[in-house]
Amino acid sequence: MNKAESRPEQYQDTRERILLTGEQLIRGRGFSALGLSEILAAAEVPKGSFYHYFQSKEGFGVALLERYFDDYHARAGALLGNRAVPVRSRLLTYFSNWRQVAADSACHDVCLAVKLAAEVSDLSEPMRLALDRGMLRITTQIAECLRAAQAEGSFPASTDAQELAESLYGMWVGASLLTKTRRDLRPLDLAYRQTEALLHS
Repeated sequence: MNKAESRPEQYQDTRERILLTGEQLIRGRGFSALGLSEILAAAEVPKGSFYHYFQSKEGFGVALLERYFDDYHARAGALLGNRAVPVRSRLLTYFSNWRQVAADSACHDVCLAVKLAAEVSDLSEPMRLALDRGMLRITTQIAECLRAAQAEGSFPASTDAQELAESLYGMWVGASLLTKTRRDLRPLDLAYRQTEALLHS
């Protein structure tokens, strides 16, 4: 069995392998500090293969974010759309899972979108737009869940669901950055308690 055949199936596609390897490296190093040669060496692909799939490192960054958000929205959708669970419980589980990711990594790991938002928004307009589109999809998912709670009568109909969704998401993004900076879960714990209060019917 050769080296390529020994890789898991997810690594068989070269484009996917580059994206997956790049995400793993960027989570640790950031986007700007990571050289293209490092990505290619870790992914074990030649430079020509990279440019077959991506026009530039910036184009790679956009594709990376689109891939990340597609996966994220699928997972969030499965949780937030689970009608077997009360809507408030779905939302609290979503945010509890967010906190758990940070706890499991001793506050080092935050979601890729949060990590890159502060870094690349001023450096790359295409990547900023990809972040904006992806984050808007997240707040829309949260808002749809809130509207479901309003429809079932478990949450006040007078609340603007989209505004609350954006407020909650913004609070958690900020808390994630503080948690990463302080290496302390307290900002996320405070965000969770505030979320419980805001979602109280």
